[in-house]
Amino acid sequence: MLKRAFILGAALAVGLSGVAYAGEYPSKSITIIVPSKAGGSTDRTARLFTELAEKNYEGFEFVIKNIPGSGGQKGFEAIARAKADGYTIGLNFTPQLVAHVVSGRAKYTLDSFHVMGNVAQDPAIVAVPKDSPIMNMADLAAAAKAGSLTVMVNGIGSDDFLAAKSFEAAAGVEFNLLPTKGSTEQKAGVLGGHVDAAFMNLSQMIKQHKAGDARIIALLTEERDSHLPEMGTAKEQGYPVFMRATRGFVAPAGIDADIQAQLDKMLAEVMASDEFKANAAKGNIFLLPQTGADYLAYLTGLQAETQAVFDKAPW
Repeated sequence: MLKRAFILGAALAVGLSGVAYAGEYPSKSITIIVPSKAGGSTDRTARLFTELAEKNYEGFEFVIKNIPGSGGQKGFEAIARAKADGYTIGLNFTPQLVAHVVSGRAKYTLDSFHVMGNVAQDPAIVAVPKDSPIMNMADLAAAAKAGSLTVMVNGIGSDDFLAAKSFEAAAGVEFNLLPTKGSTEQKAGVLGGHVDAAFMNLSQMIKQHKAGDARIIALLTEERDSHLPEMGTAKEQGYPVFMRATRGFVAPAGIDADIQAQLDKMLAEVMASDEFKANAAKGNIFLLPQTGADYLAYLTGLQAETQAVFDKAPW
């Protein structure tokens, strides 16, 4: 049990936690801003957390507020400008969080947030239609050199976009990049054979690949992934291109330290629970738990890497 009970203005957490919770916080529901539409992987990650947090922490209630638009920018900015009172936190996803900063469009910086921790990752992949003659990354490069290829990505500045641009640089090719508004369009393009390839995420195409309705030709990760262990990486195929999406929790900077510590502790405990891990596995959410400090270091490095790509090919 993670239940807590307030006694004389202080609460003693039991079960997974042995931490004392002081004061009357929370006295109302906590809003979690999700910078995407309901039903997507970021939204599902938030709801997995709220389900267990509400179940196991007495007095805590959460309200999901979806603020989609501009590749997450609207939602990120809403989190950054929220009142720093502990009653608004949010999800971020990368690389969009830092890509908007790099492009100069964001009305926030990494310093606008307290980084609570990362929850999940989604490895980047390259997928082609099931009947495509393109079987691997060398075939993709050769086909691009032989003629124009239409390649789908999920919006300018997305992980898909940055991965495609990195492969173009590594292979010395140039695609006809077709930005979409989401993975639904990408799936339709690949499954219908309307595009030559798509840079996507593993969770978006793993079922279709296993069913033979599409073909994944490479993972864009440093090592093979346990969810698809037979699939080789682009690095193994001679193209050191790496990309993954991450989804973590952040809060507006400046929340009272004791309140922020409660939220950070809760996140860590929920992520460590067997129930959360099992629910994530059922939902094809690939966990990558990181502390706030480790995730901030990752975000800082990712921003520098994204800046390097932007300097060569601004968008």
